[in-house]
Amino acid sequence: MNFLKAKTSWKNIEFIPFKLCIASAYLVIGSFFHSFIQEHLAIFIELFILTVIWTLYLWIKKMRQQNNQ
Repeated sequence: MNFLKAKTSWKNIEFIPFKLCIASAYLVIGSFFHSFIQEHLAIFIELFILTVIWTLYLWIKKMRQQNNQ
């Protein structure tokens, strides 16, 4: 389980396959559970907005830390 503790840095271009993988998984899941997603669409939109804000905050924080070094 030491691989979970390993630290690595990733370039933005290296995240493209990962993001495509996650996005395609969401599409597949969404196609199977279409009626469930329709019923709870507002919750999923709120979750998306919150996680985007959280991710941007963490990204900006990391960028500021790198600039201060």
